[in-house]
Amino acid sequence: MNIKEIDKTVKGSYENIAQLGSSNFCCRPSAIYSPEELEGIPESVLNLSSGCGNPVTSAELKEGEVILDIGSGGGIDLFLAAKRVGENGRVIGVDTSTTMIERALESVKEAGVENIEFRYGDARNLPIENDSIDVLISNCVIATIPEKDKVYAEIFRVLRPGGRILVSDVISDGELPDSIKNSPEAWAKCVVGIPEEDYLGVIKKTGFKDIEVSEKTDVPFPDGIRILSLKVKAYKPMEVK
Repeated sequence: MNIKEIDKTVKGSYENIAQLGSSNFCCRPSAIYSPEELEGIPESVLNLSSGCGNPVTSAELKEGEVILDIGSGGGIDLFLAAKRVGENGRVIGVDTSTTMIERALESVKEAGVENIEFRYGDARNLPIENDSIDVLISNCVIATIPEKDKVYAEIFRVLRPGGRILVSDVISDGELPDSIKNSPEAWAKCVVGIPEEDYLGVIKKTGFKDIEVSEKTDVPFPDGIRILSLKVKAYKPMEVK
């Protein structure tokens, strides 16, 4: 597995999506979010959005909280989170695509939303201060990164004690063949998942507690590949050893 080549291919794919102004990866917003949730969100955001779940709905966001979205893309989950935390809260989107950030920022300005900000960065080296985030959300992004242990270590670092994660991500139904696991294009299409036991094992090993899978559904993919969408919630302990 060539991690540098995978990173390059994944980043290039999302840069292309941002430049084209549309996405055909994973599920479209209308298949994931309710009409009420999508109401008022700019069309430019919907066109750039895709995912494998709706992390915001289950995150139980509260007024005034600080939210971080890893791989914020077109910004749909940022818009939904911004409504819930209100003007006293803050929502931060981190993405590796400068073009995607620019397009999402244009949408935020157009909509007049003032509690959303963007930062360029990698999930394995987040541009976020220690112990500064109340809730971490992510939607079908960590699946595109082979080094999940590094991602969750960074998430643990930036969360405040007692902070929580609500992540929608892709897992596999058993081990995938090497032809899939070693394909940068497969990683870019979110086809490469790891088994549920391994995925949850990474989260537990990082130090998270009260790990709960709230949802698990099939995601349609060609070539007989069985991929599942997993929604997982977990907490950073109040006291970290």
